[in-house]
Amino acid sequence: MLLRFAYNVLLCLALPVVWLRLFVRARREPAYAERRGERFGRVPAHIGRDVVWFHTVSAGETIGAAPVIRALKSRLPDTRFLVTTMTPAGSAQVIERLGDIVDHCYAPYDFPWAVRRFVRRVRPRALFLMETELWPNLIAATHATGAPVSLINARLSERSARGYRRIGPWTRQTLGQVAQVICQYDDTARRFEELGVARERLAVTGSIKFDLAMPDDLDEEVRRLREAWVGDRRAWIAGSTHPGEDEIVLDAHRALIERFPGLLLILAPRHPARADRLAVLARERGLHPAVLSAGPGGDARSPDVLVVDAMGRLIYLYGIADAAFLGGSLVPVGGHNPIEAAVHGIPLLMGPHRFNWTEIVRRFSDAKCLHRASPARLAVTVGDLLADDARRRAEGWRARSVVQENQGVTGELVARMLSAL
Repeated sequence: MLLRFAYNVLLCLALPVVWLRLFVRARREPAYAERRGERFGRVPAHIGRDVVWFHTVSAGETIGAAPVIRALKSRLPDTRFLVTTMTPAGSAQVIERLGDIVDHCYAPYDFPWAVRRFVRRVRPRALFLMETELWPNLIAATHATGAPVSLINARLSERSARGYRRIGPWTRQTLGQVAQVICQYDDTARRFEELGVARERLAVTGSIKFDLAMPDDLDEEVRRLREAWVGDRRAWIAGSTHPGEDEIVLDAHRALIERFPGLLLILAPRHPARADRLAVLARERGLHPAVLSAGPGGDARSPDVLVVDAMGRLIYLYGIADAAFLGGSLVPVGGHNPIEAAVHGIPLLMGPHRFNWTEIVRRFSDAKCLHRASPARLAVTVGDLLADDARRRAEGWRARSVVQENQGVTGELVARMLSAL
């Protein structure tokens, strides 16, 4: 097909740009300098063959997939499993949560030669793609081996669906090579059906992210962090923020500490490499920042802002906050997962851009525990929550209840995945 040919030509032309981007990212995040060959189809010697292959992209998808992978592995104990990611954060989560039961490496970029090399080497028995990972060459190369390809915990926003509709024939060809699409909610199933997926290949189970596996040391680590950074004062958290949001959050915090002296903001950027820049932004506003990795000692003055410079800490840090703002929602990124915060029983806030999580956000909004916060009203909304203990506790209880009421997806999903095998 002409579109696929053009896509592959553009990929080849982009190869120098891809190498340059890796180099630039490695300057900010040194982990991107490691294992570069894996990104071009070179498979490490320790990786097995005839694997059940999961592709989870980054940390959030890996955390969500971990309980499913463990449950499926328990049903197939003699089968080798491979989990691939695209980011160092995702890689770290695979090693931490699944390192004892799976093989792991980076997935190849979608260059046809890299994908073919990778697939020939690992010989997948099946490929399970998490959420929205529709890479045409990856899917085509796996499908060509006879291994079934499934899209699991699928979500597709209206915005993304419009993009796929613009290349309708190519989208239908790629989706025609997917054996089943297991969707989170009906809105996603409807969009996939409009893109050409036959109804018998569609299923709706709910989101596996509600079946969140909590760390064994959660209570102990939350208690330690509270003693180290919060004490008897109040705190709010802005999780997974993006450029353009940090300034809004810091300005809101500067207004809030006039109303609540001693209030702590926990500022966790989506990419921890930006932590130094956020500390500078805080100082420019007359705030006193500290960096999480430096520890609380050595400064007589308590910080106004705690900047998070490490991955994998949000699940603990939400536990020491009185309210949580979810980043990526004041800028058109689409928002980030509110479930990790809701587990801790605290009120939630998001900006107007929530299109990545429409159905999940609706459940929290309907329960009246998730607020819509504009840039101009962020400080007011957070302040109203901090000022009313009874309201905050009630909303936190409702947030935790939403999580509990939507759990139990893993069992049904595993059954459908076994049918693909």
